[in-house]
Amino acid sequence: MPVDANPFRLLVFDWDGTLMDSIGTIVACTQATIGELALGELPEPTIRGTIGLGLRETIDILSPGCDDALYGRILDCYRRHWSSTFRDMPLLFRGVDEMLRELAADGYLLAVATGKSRRGLDYALDQTGLRPLFHATRTADEAFSKPHPQMLLDILEELGVPSREAVMVGDTTYDLEMARSARTQAIGVCSGGHGRDDLERFGPLACLDQVIDLAPWLAQRAAAVSA
Repeated sequence: MPVDANPFRLLVFDWDGTLMDSIGTIVACTQATIGELALGELPEPTIRGTIGLGLRETIDILSPGCDDALYGRILDCYRRHWSSTFRDMPLLFRGVDEMLRELAADGYLLAVATGKSRRGLDYALDQTGLRPLFHATRTADEAFSKPHPQMLLDILEELGVPSREAVMVGDTTYDLEMARSARTQAIGVCSGGHGRDDLERFGPLACLDQVIDLAPWLAQRAAAVSA
């Protein structure tokens, strides 16, 4: 059987822009931070293009040459704006809760690999009530930032799943490049930071309009493999 026909055991999801409709909120929080610190103006597409990276990597792109002192000020300001104004604004994309519960009931292992901090992901997991569904999670303050493969490799090792039996599901090229480096398959989702054309350059198995299309895609694929 060819590698791409093997059944998947593990589905690893990005968070922002994939499961949660938070891209616009992150952009707004970033703009509020930049405005308060008088760091100039950045167009929305530039900010959107960094979502999915870790905070250090994001700040290095948005504020080139940033030293440790300025980095600390930006981080503190962003976290203050996020906690006071933006943290509770993002919601799961419609149907995500039901989809994840269906996939778990079907026997898939579920995991998250995200550019969020551990504190940020834990809050989101508790806010949404999804924590019990995930068998493993990794954040950008526990591993190298995407597109480095460490987050994904750590999850594979923790759960004892070979790379050929896992698929990464994400909305950015960082997710797909991470999957390629970890030798897993990938599925792009066109609901977040990067467009379909950019995602397709990395050769994902599919580019879905929204993440809730994943369950029927998996069912159709399983039926084709077993036919």
